[in-house]
Amino acid sequence: MFWNVYFLAMGRIQFYIQLNTTIMAKDFNPEHKEGPVATAIEEQTAKLPSDVFLWASLASMGASLALKISGHKHTALFVGQWAAPFMLLGIYNKLVKLEGHDKQDDE
Repeated sequence: MFWNVYFLAMGRIQFYIQLNTTIMAKDFNPEHKEGPVATAIEEQTAKLPSDVFLWASLASMGASLALKISGHKHTALFVGQWAAPFMLLGIYNKLVKLEGHDKQDDE
């Protein structure tokens, strides 16, 4: 019973992937260029040092610990969940600095 459900689910996932690949194969953005909003955001984010996001993540973990110790359990959980988005923003910032928007290889 379990294997039948598993193979059925895998078949549906495979069909879904094939369907999405077919849909995405159409040239939605043939030039592969970022829009003006993404370009503006990348230009502004590239100005920030990557350390800002790391320190913000560590600060949210520290603040969460302090709130937990002081007995504010729900607020501590709320603030503690900020660490992952800060780290994700740091990764995005690093990628923008390394790759930039619409970077073309000269190879």
